[in-house]
Amino acid sequence: MTTVADKLARKSSHKTTAKQVRLRLVYIDFWSAVKLSFLAAVAIAIVTVVAFFLMFLVVQTTGLISTVDEFFQSLSDGGVSLTSFIGLPQVMAFASIVAILNLVVVTVMGAVIAGIYNLAVKITGGLLVGFTSN
Repeated sequence: MTTVADKLARKSSHKTTAKQVRLRLVYIDFWSAVKLSFLAAVAIAIVTVVAFFLMFLVVQTTGLISTVDEFFQSLSDGGVSLTSFIGLPQVMAFASIVAILNLVVVTVMGAVIAGIYNLAVKITGGLLVGFTSN
């Protein structure tokens, strides 16, 4: 009785010739581009929020916020406190706003780039891509 590993070993020992195919990309589906750019934008939004959180933790741990706060209080005779404006809730709210704006911009840019490519294909004939079957 042969096992799956034996079958795979026999299959991999046969060398097949790689066939090369050249195809021309002449159309990018609009909704596919929108969906893909939206997924990329979601990933960028998550990275943005996490990066803002980590940067805030590093700045707070190093004591930079308290040092700058002391500087502003010395300039304004104690009237302005920077820590009342810069806290974790404010930083995360700003990060969320930036992430949502990036989400919209990246999604729209993906759609615009797909549209521009589809218009440019009419002039240039498309992108020639080579594939091999291994």
